[in-house]
Amino acid sequence: MDTKKKPIKRHTALQPLSRQHHFGLLFSWKIRKGFNKNIDPQRMMKFATWFYKNEIKPHFSDEEKYLFPIMEPGNELVERALKEHRRIKRLFLDTTDPERTLHRLEEELDAHIRFEERILFNEIQKVATEEQLRKVEEIHEETEQVKEYSDPFWDE
Repeated sequence: MDTKKKPIKRHTALQPLSRQHHFGLLFSWKIRKGFNKNIDPQRMMKFATWFYKNEIKPHFSDEEKYLFPIMEPGNELVERALKEHRRIKRLFLDTTDPERTLHRLEEELDAHIRFEERILFNEIQKVATEEQLRKVEEIHEETEQVKEYSDPFWDE
Protein backbone atom coordinates (compact mmCIF):
# COMPACT_ATOMS: atom_id res chain seq x y z
CA MET A 1 0.00 0.00 0.00
CA ASP A 2 1.36 3.42 -0.96
CA THR A 3 1.24 5.76 2.05
CA LYS A 4 2.78 8.77 0.33
CA LYS A 5 0.54 11.83 0.20
CA LYS A 6 -0.11 13.20 -3.26
CA PRO A 7 0.84 16.86 -3.58
CA ILE A 8 -2.15 19.16 -3.58
CA LYS A 9 -2.96 20.58 -7.00
CA ARG A 10 -3.59 24.22 -6.18
CA HIS A 11 -5.45 26.46 -8.64
CA THR A 12 -3.14 29.24 -9.90
CA ALA A 13 -5.39 31.89 -8.31
CA LEU A 14 -4.71 30.38 -4.86
CA GLN A 15 -0.99 29.81 -5.34
CA PRO A 16 0.08 33.26 -4.03
CA LEU A 17 -1.88 32.63 -0.82
CA SER A 18 -0.29 29.18 -0.56
CA ARG A 19 3.15 30.78 -1.00
CA GLN A 20 2.30 33.15 1.85
CA HIS A 21 1.35 30.11 3.90
CA HIS A 22 4.83 28.77 3.20
CA PHE A 23 6.26 31.96 4.73
CA GLY A 24 4.01 31.42 7.75
CA LEU A 25 5.39 27.92 8.19
CA LEU A 26 8.90 29.37 7.89
CA PHE A 27 7.98 31.90 10.60
CA SER A 28 7.12 29.03 12.95
CA TRP A 29 10.35 27.23 12.03
CA LYS A 30 12.39 30.42 12.70
CA ILE A 31 10.79 30.85 16.13
CA ARG A 32 11.53 27.19 17.01
CA LYS A 33 15.10 27.69 15.79
CA GLY A 34 15.38 30.84 17.92
CA PHE A 35 14.32 28.91 21.03
CA ASN A 36 16.80 26.13 20.22
CA LYS A 37 19.56 28.75 20.01
CA ASN A 38 18.43 30.47 23.24
CA ILE A 39 17.67 33.74 21.48
CA ASP A 40 16.13 36.39 23.74
CA PRO A 41 12.32 36.13 23.44
CA GLN A 42 12.08 39.95 23.25
CA ARG A 43 14.26 39.86 20.14
CA MET A 44 12.05 37.19 18.58
CA MET A 45 8.96 39.17 19.56
CA LYS A 46 10.26 42.08 17.46
CA PHE A 47 10.37 39.68 14.51
CA ALA A 48 6.84 38.49 15.31
CA THR A 49 5.58 42.09 15.38
CA TRP A 50 7.25 42.78 12.02
CA PHE A 51 5.87 39.54 10.54
CA TYR A 52 2.35 40.32 11.76
CA LYS A 53 2.38 43.80 10.21
CA ASN A 54 4.00 42.79 6.90
CA GLU A 55 2.64 39.29 6.28
CA ILE A 56 -0.13 38.06 8.57
CA LYS A 57 -2.36 41.14 8.74
CA PRO A 58 -2.57 41.68 4.95
CA HIS A 59 -2.83 37.92 4.32
CA PHE A 60 -5.73 37.46 6.75
CA SER A 61 -7.42 40.53 5.30
CA ASP A 62 -7.17 39.15 1.74
CA GLU A 63 -8.53 35.76 2.77
CA GLU A 64 -11.42 37.28 4.71
CA LYS A 65 -12.33 39.83 2.05
CA TYR A 66 -11.85 37.85 -1.18
CA LEU A 67 -11.56 34.13 -0.49
CA PHE A 68 -13.86 33.18 2.39
CA PRO A 69 -16.98 34.83 0.85
CA ILE A 70 -16.77 32.26 -1.95
CA MET A 71 -18.20 29.75 0.51
CA GLU A 72 -21.83 29.93 1.69
CA PRO A 73 -22.50 32.17 4.72
CA GLY A 74 -22.00 30.33 8.00
CA ASN A 75 -19.80 27.63 6.46
CA GLU A 76 -18.26 25.75 9.39
CA LEU A 77 -14.79 25.60 7.80
CA VAL A 78 -14.77 29.35 7.21
CA GLU A 79 -16.09 29.94 10.73
CA ARG A 80 -13.23 27.84 12.10
CA ALA A 81 -10.70 29.79 10.01
CA LEU A 82 -12.11 33.14 11.19
CA LYS A 83 -12.00 31.99 14.82
CA GLU A 84 -8.38 30.90 14.36
CA HIS A 85 -7.56 34.24 12.68
CA ARG A 86 -8.90 36.10 15.73
CA ARG A 87 -6.92 33.91 18.14
CA ILE A 88 -3.71 34.22 16.11
CA LYS A 89 -4.11 38.03 15.86
CA ARG A 90 -4.51 38.21 19.64
CA LEU A 91 -1.36 36.16 20.10
CA PHE A 92 0.66 38.38 17.77
CA LEU A 93 -0.47 41.41 19.77
CA ASP A 94 0.10 39.85 23.22
CA THR A 95 3.41 41.11 24.62
CA THR A 96 2.81 40.26 28.31
CA ASP A 97 4.79 36.98 28.29
CA PRO A 98 6.82 36.81 25.06
CA GLU A 99 8.19 33.32 25.62
CA ARG A 100 4.78 31.78 26.25
CA THR A 101 3.18 33.80 23.45
CA LEU A 102 5.83 32.79 20.90
CA HIS A 103 5.51 29.09 21.79
CA ARG A 104 1.73 29.22 21.36
CA LEU A 105 2.00 31.34 18.24
CA GLU A 106 4.36 29.02 16.38
CA GLU A 107 2.17 26.02 17.21
CA GLU A 108 -1.19 27.63 16.42
CA LEU A 109 -0.04 29.35 13.23
CA ASP A 110 1.48 26.10 11.97
CA ALA A 111 -1.72 24.14 12.70
CA HIS A 112 -3.91 26.87 11.18
CA ILE A 113 -1.93 26.96 7.94
CA ARG A 114 -2.06 23.19 7.60
CA PHE A 115 -5.85 23.28 8.12
CA GLU A 116 -6.31 25.94 5.45
CA GLU A 117 -4.01 24.20 2.96
CA ARG A 118 -5.25 20.64 3.44
CA ILE A 119 -8.95 21.25 4.03
CA LEU A 120 -10.35 24.77 3.53
CA PHE A 121 -8.56 25.70 0.30
CA ASN A 122 -9.52 22.37 -1.25
CA GLU A 123 -13.19 23.02 -0.45
CA ILE A 124 -13.01 26.56 -1.80
CA GLN A 125 -11.40 25.27 -4.99
CA LYS A 126 -14.26 22.80 -5.45
CA VAL A 127 -17.04 25.42 -5.32
CA ALA A 128 -15.40 28.57 -6.72
CA THR A 129 -16.35 29.79 -10.16
CA GLU A 130 -13.68 30.83 -12.66
CA GLU A 131 -14.79 34.45 -12.23
CA GLN A 132 -14.37 34.25 -8.44
CA LEU A 133 -10.93 32.72 -8.83
CA ARG A 134 -9.98 35.39 -11.36
CA LYS A 135 -10.86 38.10 -8.80
CA VAL A 136 -8.71 36.38 -6.17
CA GLU A 137 -5.87 36.19 -8.69
CA GLU A 138 -6.12 39.92 -9.47
CA ILE A 139 -5.48 41.00 -5.90
CA HIS A 140 -2.08 39.33 -5.89
CA GLU A 141 -0.74 40.42 -9.26
CA GLU A 142 1.00 43.48 -7.85
CA THR A 143 1.81 42.26 -4.32
CA GLU A 144 4.19 39.37 -4.97
CA GLN A 145 7.37 40.56 -3.30
CA VAL A 146 9.13 38.95 -0.37
CA LYS A 147 10.22 41.34 2.36
CA GLU A 148 13.42 40.65 4.28
CA TYR A 149 13.67 41.03 8.04
CA SER A 150 16.72 42.95 9.28
CA ASP A 151 17.71 40.63 12.17
CA PRO A 152 17.90 36.98 11.04
CA PHE A 153 18.47 35.51 14.53
CA TRP A 154 17.65 32.01 13.24
CA ASP A 155 20.90 31.99 11.19
CA GLU A 156 23.22 32.63 14.15
